[in-house]
Amino acid sequence: MSGAGEYQEMAASVPPALKAITLTHVRYPRDDRLGLFLAWVSLIPVFISLGGFISHFMFRRELQGICFALGLLLSQVLNELIKHSVAQSRPAYCELLETCDSHGWPSSHAQYTFFFATYLSLFVLRRSPASRVMASFSWPLAFLTMLSRVYLGYHTVPQVCAGAVVGLVFGAIWYWIANTILVEYFPMIEESAIGRWLYIKDTSHILDVLKFEYDNARAARKKVATD
Repeated sequence: MSGAGEYQEMAASVPPALKAITLTHVRYPRDDRLGLFLAWVSLIPVFISLGGFISHFMFRRELQGICFALGLLLSQVLNELIKHSVAQSRPAYCELLETCDSHGWPSSHAQYTFFFATYLSLFVLRRSPASRVMASFSWPLAFLTMLSRVYLGYHTVPQVCAGAVVGLVFGAIWYWIANTILVEYFPMIEESAIGRWLYIKDTSHILDVLKFEYDNARAARKKVATD
């Protein structure tokens, strides 16, 4: 047998060291409708990141939204630092889920959703009642995400509770940083060359942005009609 043939035979007998990208890699028990529902719930951070913040920047260009997204990114960096420092294993059946090569404490999904709910709730405290009602839905989603990670076997109860606490605390701290320190730089960013080029703006000082934009859109349309 040639050297190349021997190498191919040996390579075929050795299991490949493969690692899955876990962004949407969620397993649930077959024919388990609750598991299927919770698997979709577990993808909430993906929907928020890819659907929410990317579209928000494309169409709104809000500095407050940029700070919000930056805080979520920093929260995930913090989560990875804690995970590698504590190095707590995931539940015993992690092999079935192909997640044994990553740590479980604290849960990044729980931390993400509780950061999101905390920051959003603090932000809308001074906004319109409709905004506060919409923000309140983030809390049931955060708790459902916690439940999904335990039910599907990716985390233990202490791991998701730890993620929730870290997300809640860091969300409150980052809100204070963004709206006490960083907000002082918002006018400078708005008036900068890149700010004007990208139409980056801050409307956090407007209590009811929806009504403000509605009134201005109507006024602009009437002006066009009379010109």
